[in-house]
Amino acid sequence: MKFILALPLLASSVSAFAPQLQVVATQVLRSTPEAIIEEPVITFPTINGWTAEPAKFCAGLPGALSPLGEFDPLGFSKDLSLQEIKRYREAEVTHGRVAMMATVGYLVSEKFHPLFGGQITGPANSHLGQVQEVAPFFFAWLVTAIAAAELGRSLIGWEKPTDALVKNQEVEGKTWLSKLNDEYYPGDIGFDPLGLKPSDATEFAEMQTKELQNGRLAMIGAMGMIVQEQVSGATLFLN
Repeated sequence: MKFILALPLLASSVSAFAPQLQVVATQVLRSTPEAIIEEPVITFPTINGWTAEPAKFCAGLPGALSPLGEFDPLGFSKDLSLQEIKRYREAEVTHGRVAMMATVGYLVSEKFHPLFGGQITGPANSHLGQVQEVAPFFFAWLVTAIAAAELGRSLIGWEKPTDALVKNQEVEGKTWLSKLNDEYYPGDIGFDPLGLKPSDATEFAEMQTKELQNGRLAMIGAMGMIVQEQVSGATLFLN
């Protein structure tokens, strides 16, 4: 009987301690400082005086010139990763250089063609096919030389496909098996036999802009020449 009467007293004494424990636990939880997650600071290497700035147009690469300025009406460079911007610039510079050589070739070769005994004649669009027929060994050497130059460019400027596949896993706008080296400036493969490359960053950016502008104009000009000869079937200048 005494045990039964003592039970309410034990229960009340236990419940008297419960709120205090709860308050203490709450105070401990509230006094614990929240973990502060700091975002990693990304630093980019300075190459030829250029340090990538993703917030700027084309990451701050030279090439914009008045009056067009930051000309990109179709938004090709919008929301691109730095890696993709560099890849686009590499393609633009390379195609511009090829177009400049092609433009000179079209204008000169139709009037002046001393090679192969003067057998290569007519519209420049047909010259390469004629060379393959007249001098097949020279044509094979030419193709091999172009392939070797492209292979050399890829070894200088690009990551190995297996390495690129791993590094591209966390990059938006993936190219999967292709990635330019972080220390590579788009278009600068180290070929400068005449020593024209400026050492000053401002002068280099100015020269790069000039090359880009001439390359862009040459691409438009070469396209016009090719289409004109394809449609007319005649040389650029009839007389």
